[in-house]
Amino acid sequence: MSNKGAFADDLNRVNLTDPNTFLHTDMEDFWRRVRAEQPVYLHPATDQGSEFWVVSRHADIMTVLQDPERFSSRAGNMLSSLHKPGGDPAAGKNLALTDAPRHNAMRTILLKAFSPRIREVVTDKLQERVDHLLGGAVGTGTFDFAKEVAEVVPMGTIGDLLGFPSEDHKYLLDLSREALSTDDEGQTEEEVWLSRNELLAYSQEIIEARREDPQDDLISAMATCRINGEPMTDDEVVVNCYGFILAGDHTSRLAMVGTLLAFSQHPDQWLALKEGRVSVAGAVEEIVRWTTPAMHIGRTATAEVTIGGRTIREGDHVILWNTSANRDEDVFSDPQSFDLARTPNKHLGFGYGAHFCFGSYLGRAEIAAVLKTLCSRVERIELMGDPKPLYSTFLRGYSSLPVSLVPSSSAAG
Repeated sequence: MSNKGAFADDLNRVNLTDPNTFLHTDMEDFWRRVRAEQPVYLHPATDQGSEFWVVSRHADIMTVLQDPERFSSRAGNMLSSLHKPGGDPAAGKNLALTDAPRHNAMRTILLKAFSPRIREVVTDKLQERVDHLLGGAVGTGTFDFAKEVAEVVPMGTIGDLLGFPSEDHKYLLDLSREALSTDDEGQTEEEVWLSRNELLAYSQEIIEARREDPQDDLISAMATCRINGEPMTDDEVVVNCYGFILAGDHTSRLAMVGTLLAFSQHPDQWLALKEGRVSVAGAVEEIVRWTTPAMHIGRTATAEVTIGGRTIREGDHVILWNTSANRDEDVFSDPQSFDLARTPNKHLGFGYGAHFCFGSYLGRAEIAAVLKTLCSRVERIELMGDPKPLYSTFLRGYSSLPVSLVPSSSAAG
Protein backbone atom coordinates (compact mmCIF):
# COMPACT_ATOMS: atom_id res chain seq x y z
CA MET A 1 0.00 0.00 0.00
CA SER A 2 1.24 3.48 -0.82
CA ASN A 3 0.56 6.92 0.57
CA LYS A 4 3.00 8.99 -1.45
CA GLY A 5 2.35 12.67 -1.88
CA ALA A 6 -0.12 14.86 -0.06
CA PHE A 7 -3.04 12.60 -0.82
CA ALA A 8 -3.63 9.28 -2.55
CA ASP A 9 -6.36 9.37 -5.20
CA ASP A 10 -7.34 5.77 -4.50
CA LEU A 11 -8.73 5.74 -0.96
CA ASN A 12 -7.98 2.03 -0.61
CA ARG A 13 -4.27 2.71 -1.08
CA VAL A 14 -4.05 4.82 2.09
CA ASN A 15 -2.43 2.55 4.69
CA LEU A 16 -3.95 3.26 8.10
CA THR A 17 -1.53 0.87 9.83
CA ASP A 18 1.49 3.02 8.93
CA PRO A 19 2.25 6.03 11.18
CA ASN A 20 3.80 7.80 8.18
CA THR A 21 0.35 7.98 6.62
CA PHE A 22 -0.79 10.38 9.33
CA LEU A 23 2.29 12.56 8.87
CA HIS A 24 2.29 12.83 5.08
CA THR A 25 -1.35 12.53 4.01
CA ASP A 26 -4.04 15.21 4.13
CA MET A 27 -6.13 13.22 6.58
CA GLU A 28 -8.92 15.80 6.83
CA ASP A 29 -9.50 15.51 3.10
CA PHE A 30 -9.13 11.73 3.27
CA TRP A 31 -11.79 11.34 5.95
CA ARG A 32 -14.13 13.77 4.20
CA ARG A 33 -13.93 11.63 1.06
CA VAL A 34 -14.25 8.37 3.00
CA ARG A 35 -17.42 9.56 4.74
CA ALA A 36 -18.90 10.56 1.37
CA GLU A 37 -17.70 7.70 -0.83
CA GLN A 38 -17.19 4.59 1.33
CA PRO A 39 -18.14 5.25 4.96
CA VAL A 40 -17.67 1.57 5.86
CA TYR A 41 -14.98 -0.32 3.95
CA LEU A 42 -12.65 -3.29 4.39
CA HIS A 43 -9.04 -2.18 4.78
CA PRO A 44 -6.65 -4.68 3.15
CA ALA A 45 -4.22 -6.73 5.22
CA THR A 46 -0.75 -5.20 5.65
CA ASP A 47 2.60 -6.23 7.09
CA GLN A 48 1.21 -5.12 10.47
CA GLY A 49 -1.76 -7.48 10.46
CA SER A 50 -4.96 -8.77 8.95
CA GLU A 51 -7.72 -6.83 7.20
CA PHE A 52 -10.16 -4.75 9.24
CA TRP A 53 -13.26 -2.65 8.76
CA VAL A 54 -12.94 1.14 8.69
CA VAL A 55 -16.00 2.95 10.10
CA SER A 56 -15.91 6.72 9.62
CA ARG A 57 -19.37 8.24 10.11
CA HIS A 58 -20.61 9.45 13.49
CA ALA A 59 -23.95 7.61 13.19
CA ASP A 60 -22.36 4.27 12.28
CA ILE A 61 -19.82 4.57 15.08
CA MET A 62 -22.61 5.31 17.54
CA THR A 63 -24.44 2.19 16.32
CA VAL A 64 -21.39 0.07 17.16
CA LEU A 65 -20.68 1.72 20.52
CA GLN A 66 -24.30 1.24 21.58
CA ASP A 67 -24.14 -2.50 20.84
CA PRO A 68 -21.46 -4.00 23.13
CA GLU A 69 -22.99 -7.47 22.82
CA ARG A 70 -22.27 -7.73 19.10
CA PHE A 71 -19.10 -5.63 19.18
CA SER A 72 -16.72 -6.87 21.86
CA SER A 73 -13.85 -4.97 23.49
CA ARG A 74 -12.27 -8.02 25.05
CA ALA A 75 -9.73 -8.92 22.35
CA GLY A 76 -8.37 -5.37 22.15
CA ASN A 77 -9.51 -1.81 21.55
CA MET A 78 -6.85 -0.42 19.22
CA LEU A 79 -5.23 -1.52 15.97
CA SER A 80 -1.88 -2.47 17.44
CA SER A 81 -3.37 -4.77 20.10
CA LEU A 82 -5.91 -6.35 17.75
CA HIS A 83 -3.07 -7.19 15.36
CA LYS A 84 -1.19 -9.08 18.05
CA PRO A 85 -1.41 -12.89 17.78
CA GLY A 86 -4.06 -13.87 20.31
CA GLY A 87 -5.12 -10.28 20.91
CA ASP A 88 -4.19 -8.04 23.83
CA PRO A 89 -2.58 -9.86 26.80
CA ALA A 90 -4.66 -7.68 29.15
CA ALA A 91 -7.90 -9.02 27.64
CA GLY A 92 -10.51 -9.73 30.28
CA LYS A 93 -8.46 -8.00 32.99
CA ASN A 94 -8.22 -4.32 32.04
CA LEU A 95 -11.50 -2.43 32.48
CA ALA A 96 -11.36 -1.23 28.88
CA LEU A 97 -10.86 -4.82 27.65
CA THR A 98 -13.75 -6.54 29.37
CA ASP A 99 -17.34 -7.20 28.31
CA ALA A 100 -20.53 -7.52 30.35
CA PRO A 101 -21.24 -8.76 32.91
CA ARG A 102 -17.72 -8.49 34.36
CA HIS A 103 -17.18 -5.06 32.83
CA ASN A 104 -20.30 -3.72 34.55
CA ALA A 105 -19.29 -5.14 37.93
CA MET A 106 -15.72 -3.89 37.66
CA ARG A 107 -16.77 -0.43 36.51
CA THR A 108 -19.28 -0.11 39.36
CA ILE A 109 -16.62 -0.98 41.93
CA LEU A 110 -14.10 1.42 40.44
CA LEU A 111 -16.60 4.26 40.18
CA LYS A 112 -17.35 3.83 43.88
CA ALA A 113 -13.62 3.91 44.54
CA PHE A 114 -13.38 7.07 42.46
CA SER A 115 -15.22 8.78 45.29
CA PRO A 116 -15.86 12.51 45.73
CA ARG A 117 -13.33 12.42 48.59
CA ILE A 118 -10.56 11.00 46.38
CA ARG A 119 -11.49 13.31 43.51
CA GLU A 120 -11.35 16.32 45.83
CA VAL A 121 -7.86 15.41 47.00
CA VAL A 122 -6.71 15.13 43.40
CA THR A 123 -8.41 18.23 42.00
CA ASP A 124 -7.26 20.39 44.93
CA LYS A 125 -3.69 19.79 43.77
CA LEU A 126 -4.52 20.19 40.09
CA GLN A 127 -5.07 23.96 39.84
CA GLU A 128 -2.12 24.59 42.13
CA ARG A 129 0.10 22.44 39.89
CA VAL A 130 -1.09 24.21 36.72
CA ASP A 131 -0.66 27.68 38.25
CA HIS A 132 2.88 26.78 39.28
CA LEU A 133 3.98 25.21 35.99
CA LEU A 134 2.12 27.33 33.47
CA GLY A 135 2.02 30.52 35.47
CA GLY A 136 5.75 30.29 36.01
CA ALA A 137 6.35 30.18 32.25
CA VAL A 138 4.33 33.32 31.44
CA GLY A 139 6.54 36.18 30.27
CA THR A 140 9.74 34.10 30.25
CA GLY A 141 10.11 33.97 26.46
CA THR A 142 10.09 30.82 24.36
CA PHE A 143 9.51 27.52 26.14
CA ASP A 144 8.23 24.07 25.12
CA PHE A 145 4.67 23.90 26.42
CA ALA A 146 4.32 20.21 25.51
CA LYS A 147 7.34 19.11 27.51
CA GLU A 148 7.40 21.64 30.33
CA VAL A 149 3.68 21.82 31.15
CA ALA A 150 1.43 19.42 29.26
CA GLU A 151 3.58 16.38 30.01
CA VAL A 152 3.72 17.10 33.72
CA VAL A 153 0.13 18.03 34.60
CA PRO A 154 -1.76 14.83 33.60
CA MET A 155 0.83 12.46 34.99
CA GLY A 156 0.77 14.37 38.26
CA THR A 157 -3.00 14.06 38.37
CA ILE A 158 -3.19 10.35 37.51
CA GLY A 159 -0.27 9.71 39.85
CA ASP A 160 -2.14 11.42 42.70
CA LEU A 161 -5.31 9.48 41.87
CA LEU A 162 -3.60 6.10 41.81
CA GLY A 163 -1.38 6.88 44.78
CA PHE A 164 2.09 6.97 43.19
CA PRO A 165 4.74 9.03 45.02
CA SER A 166 5.19 12.44 43.40
CA GLU A 167 8.93 11.90 42.99
CA ASP A 168 8.17 8.98 40.61
CA HIS A 169 5.81 10.86 38.28
CA LYS A 170 8.52 11.85 35.76
CA TYR A 171 9.78 8.27 35.61
CA LEU A 172 6.23 7.01 34.97
CA LEU A 173 5.68 9.63 32.27
CA ASP A 174 8.78 8.48 30.41
CA LEU A 175 7.69 4.84 30.62
CA SER A 176 4.13 5.53 29.47
CA ARG A 177 5.34 7.55 26.49
CA GLU A 178 7.76 4.78 25.48
CA ALA A 179 5.10 2.12 26.01
CA LEU A 180 2.89 3.60 23.31
CA SER A 181 5.83 4.40 21.00
CA THR A 182 4.47 7.77 19.91
CA ASP A 183 7.28 10.30 19.91
CA ASP A 184 9.90 9.05 17.54
CA GLU A 185 10.30 6.83 14.53
CA GLY A 186 12.71 3.95 14.97
CA GLN A 187 11.75 2.67 18.42
CA THR A 188 12.03 -1.13 18.46
CA GLU A 189 9.35 -3.58 19.59
CA GLU A 190 11.74 -4.80 22.28
CA GLU A 191 12.09 -1.28 23.70
CA VAL A 192 8.30 -0.90 23.80
CA TRP A 193 7.95 -4.30 25.49
CA LEU A 194 10.60 -3.46 28.09
CA SER A 195 8.92 -0.13 28.93
CA ARG A 196 5.54 -1.76 29.37
CA ASN A 197 6.92 -4.47 31.60
CA GLU A 198 8.86 -1.98 33.70
CA LEU A 199 5.64 -0.01 34.16
CA LEU A 200 3.81 -3.17 35.21
CA ALA A 201 6.57 -4.20 37.62
CA TYR A 202 6.56 -0.76 39.25
CA SER A 203 2.77 -0.93 39.73
CA GLN A 204 3.11 -4.39 41.31
CA GLU A 205 5.37 -3.02 44.05
CA ILE A 206 2.87 -0.28 44.93
CA ILE A 207 -0.02 -2.76 44.96
CA GLU A 208 1.73 -5.02 47.44
CA ALA A 209 2.35 -2.06 49.75
CA ARG A 210 -1.29 -0.93 49.52
CA ARG A 211 -2.66 -4.38 50.39
CA GLU A 212 -0.75 -4.16 53.67
CA ASP A 213 -1.45 -0.47 54.31
CA PRO A 214 -4.43 0.92 52.29
CA GLN A 215 -4.52 4.66 51.56
CA ASP A 216 -7.03 7.10 50.05
CA ASP A 217 -6.17 6.26 46.45
CA LEU A 218 -7.42 4.19 43.54
CA ILE A 219 -4.77 1.48 43.85
CA SER A 220 -5.83 0.82 47.45
CA ALA A 221 -9.45 0.65 46.33
CA MET A 222 -8.65 -1.91 43.63
CA ALA A 223 -6.29 -3.91 45.84
CA THR A 224 -8.90 -4.31 48.59
CA CYS A 225 -12.18 -4.52 46.64
CA ARG A 226 -14.24 -7.59 45.72
CA ILE A 227 -16.03 -8.20 42.42
CA ASN A 228 -18.83 -10.76 42.66
CA GLY A 229 -17.37 -11.80 45.99
CA GLU A 230 -13.85 -12.33 44.66
CA PRO A 231 -10.88 -9.98 45.11
CA MET A 232 -9.20 -8.53 42.05
CA THR A 233 -6.03 -10.49 41.35
CA ASP A 234 -2.65 -8.76 41.42
CA ASP A 235 -2.53 -9.18 37.65
CA GLU A 236 -5.89 -7.43 37.24
CA VAL A 237 -4.89 -4.52 39.48
CA VAL A 238 -1.56 -4.16 37.68
CA VAL A 239 -3.02 -4.04 34.17
CA ASN A 240 -5.69 -1.57 35.28
CA CYS A 241 -3.01 0.68 36.78
CA TYR A 242 -1.21 0.48 33.46
CA GLY A 243 -4.39 1.31 31.58
CA PHE A 244 -5.20 4.28 33.79
CA ILE A 245 -1.66 5.65 33.45
CA LEU A 246 -1.74 5.50 29.65
CA ALA A 247 -5.29 6.83 29.27
CA GLY A 248 -4.90 9.45 31.99
CA ASP A 249 -1.70 10.79 30.50
CA HIS A 250 -2.13 10.86 26.76
CA THR A 251 -5.64 12.20 26.14
CA SER A 252 -5.54 15.33 28.27
CA ARG A 253 -1.85 15.96 27.55
CA LEU A 254 -2.40 16.03 23.79
CA ALA A 255 -5.61 18.04 24.16
CA MET A 256 -3.71 20.68 26.15
CA VAL A 257 -0.98 20.93 23.52
CA GLY A 258 -3.62 21.17 20.79
CA THR A 259 -5.32 23.94 22.76
CA LEU A 260 -2.26 26.21 22.76
CA LEU A 261 -1.65 25.54 19.07
CA ALA A 262 -5.29 26.26 18.21
CA PHE A 263 -5.30 29.51 20.19
CA SER A 264 -2.13 30.68 18.43
CA GLN A 265 -3.81 29.98 15.09
CA HIS A 266 -7.28 31.28 16.05
CA PRO A 267 -6.72 34.42 18.17
CA ASP A 268 -10.40 35.34 17.83
CA GLN A 269 -11.36 32.22 19.79
CA TRP A 270 -8.73 32.92 22.42
CA LEU A 271 -10.12 36.43 22.84
CA ALA A 272 -13.69 35.11 23.12
CA LEU A 273 -12.61 32.84 25.98
CA LYS A 274 -10.46 35.43 27.75
CA GLU A 275 -13.23 38.04 27.58
CA GLY A 276 -15.78 35.56 28.95
CA ARG A 277 -17.93 35.44 25.83
CA VAL A 278 -17.71 31.66 25.88
CA SER A 279 -17.70 29.40 28.93
CA VAL A 280 -14.73 27.33 30.06
CA ALA A 281 -16.93 24.22 30.13
CA GLY A 282 -18.07 24.74 26.55
CA ALA A 283 -14.52 25.48 25.44
CA VAL A 284 -13.31 22.18 26.93
CA GLU A 285 -15.81 20.22 24.84
CA GLU A 286 -14.76 21.92 21.60
CA ILE A 287 -11.10 21.40 22.46
CA VAL A 288 -11.68 17.67 22.90
CA ARG A 289 -13.61 17.50 19.61
CA TRP A 290 -11.04 19.58 17.75
CA THR A 291 -7.99 17.66 18.96
CA THR A 292 -9.47 14.11 19.26
CA PRO A 293 -6.21 12.70 20.71
CA ALA A 294 -7.29 9.04 20.46
CA MET A 295 -7.96 8.66 16.76
CA HIS A 296 -9.72 5.32 16.87
CA ILE A 297 -11.42 2.66 18.98
CA GLY A 298 -11.29 -1.03 18.10
CA ARG A 299 -13.96 -3.70 18.44
CA THR A 300 -14.41 -7.33 17.36
CA ALA A 301 -17.74 -8.53 15.92
CA THR A 302 -19.31 -11.41 17.86
CA ALA A 303 -22.01 -12.05 15.24
CA GLU A 304 -22.78 -11.21 11.63
CA VAL A 305 -24.13 -7.66 11.48
CA THR A 306 -24.78 -5.01 8.85
CA ILE A 307 -23.33 -1.51 9.34
CA GLY A 308 -23.57 1.19 6.70
CA GLY A 309 -24.85 -1.32 4.18
CA ARG A 310 -21.82 -3.63 4.59
CA THR A 311 -21.98 -7.10 6.10
CA ILE A 312 -19.48 -7.60 8.90
CA ARG A 313 -18.76 -11.21 9.81
CA GLU A 314 -18.30 -12.76 13.23
CA GLY A 315 -14.68 -12.35 14.29
CA ASP A 316 -13.99 -9.36 12.04
CA HIS A 317 -12.09 -6.43 13.53
CA VAL A 318 -13.92 -3.11 13.35
CA ILE A 319 -12.00 0.16 13.79
CA LEU A 320 -14.09 3.21 14.65
CA TRP A 321 -12.35 6.42 13.61
CA ASN A 322 -13.35 9.13 16.08
CA THR A 323 -11.06 11.55 14.31
CA SER A 324 -13.43 11.31 11.33
CA ALA A 325 -16.68 11.21 13.32
CA ASN A 326 -15.75 14.44 15.11
CA ARG A 327 -15.62 16.19 11.72
CA ASP A 328 -18.84 14.62 10.39
CA GLU A 329 -20.82 17.23 8.44
CA ASP A 330 -24.09 15.46 9.28
CA VAL A 331 -23.55 16.10 13.00
CA PHE A 332 -21.44 19.26 13.28
CA SER A 333 -22.14 22.55 11.57
CA ASP A 334 -18.97 23.77 9.83
CA PRO A 335 -16.90 20.99 11.47
CA GLN A 336 -13.59 22.33 10.14
CA SER A 337 -13.99 25.47 12.26
CA PHE A 338 -12.60 25.75 15.77
CA ASP A 339 -15.63 27.22 17.55
CA LEU A 340 -15.60 27.39 21.36
CA ALA A 341 -19.27 28.41 21.37
CA ARG A 342 -20.32 25.27 19.48
CA THR A 343 -23.58 23.81 20.72
CA PRO A 344 -24.66 21.10 20.69
CA ASN A 345 -21.33 19.33 20.66
CA LYS A 346 -21.90 15.58 20.52
CA HIS A 347 -18.25 14.69 20.03
CA LEU A 348 -16.85 11.21 20.63
CA GLY A 349 -13.57 12.34 22.17
CA PHE A 350 -14.33 10.34 25.33
CA GLY A 351 -16.12 7.52 23.56
CA TYR A 352 -19.73 6.59 24.27
CA GLY A 353 -21.85 3.95 25.95
CA ALA A 354 -20.64 1.21 28.28
CA HIS A 355 -16.99 2.11 27.71
CA PHE A 356 -17.34 5.88 28.03
CA CYS A 357 -14.00 7.18 29.31
CA PHE A 358 -13.66 6.36 33.01
CA GLY A 359 -11.43 9.38 33.59
CA SER A 360 -13.38 11.95 31.54
CA TYR A 361 -14.06 13.99 34.69
CA LEU A 362 -10.34 14.42 35.35
CA GLY A 363 -9.54 15.02 31.70
CA ARG A 364 -12.03 17.85 31.55
CA ALA A 365 -10.80 19.23 34.88
CA GLU A 366 -7.19 19.29 33.65
CA ILE A 367 -8.02 21.14 30.45
CA ALA A 368 -10.23 23.57 32.37
CA ALA A 369 -7.43 24.28 34.86
CA VAL A 370 -5.09 25.21 31.99
CA LEU A 371 -7.75 27.49 30.46
CA LYS A 372 -8.34 29.27 33.78
CA THR A 373 -4.64 29.95 34.30
CA LEU A 374 -4.26 31.19 30.73
CA CYS A 375 -7.23 33.54 31.05
CA SER A 376 -6.04 35.02 34.33
CA ARG A 377 -2.38 35.52 33.38
CA VAL A 378 -1.92 35.60 29.60
CA GLU A 379 -2.68 38.31 27.06
CA ARG A 380 -1.43 36.64 23.90
CA ILE A 381 -0.20 33.19 22.80
CA GLU A 382 2.53 33.19 20.17
CA LEU A 383 3.78 30.12 18.29
CA MET A 384 7.60 30.30 18.19
CA GLY A 385 8.47 27.31 16.02
CA ASP A 386 7.06 24.25 14.28
CA PRO A 387 5.29 21.73 16.50
CA LYS A 388 6.60 18.15 16.35
CA PRO A 389 3.85 15.66 15.43
CA LEU A 390 3.60 12.25 17.06
CA TYR A 391 4.59 9.12 15.18
CA SER A 392 1.52 6.95 15.79
CA THR A 393 -1.52 5.27 14.26
CA PHE A 394 -3.49 5.72 17.48
CA LEU A 395 -2.63 9.08 19.04
CA ARG A 396 -2.96 12.43 17.31
CA GLY A 397 -1.08 15.50 18.48
CA TYR A 398 2.35 16.94 19.12
CA SER A 399 5.26 16.02 21.40
CA SER A 400 6.84 19.49 21.17
CA LEU A 401 5.27 22.95 20.95
CA PRO A 402 7.51 26.03 21.31
CA VAL A 403 5.43 29.03 22.40
CA SER A 404 5.72 32.37 24.14
CA LEU A 405 3.03 33.54 26.55
CA VAL A 406 2.75 37.33 26.70
CA PRO A 407 1.49 38.30 30.19
CA SER A 408 -1.66 40.30 30.65
CA SER A 409 -1.24 43.72 32.24
CA SER A 410 -2.81 42.58 35.51
CA ALA A 411 -0.53 39.52 35.68
CA ALA A 412 2.54 41.59 34.77
CA GLY A 413 1.73 44.08 37.44
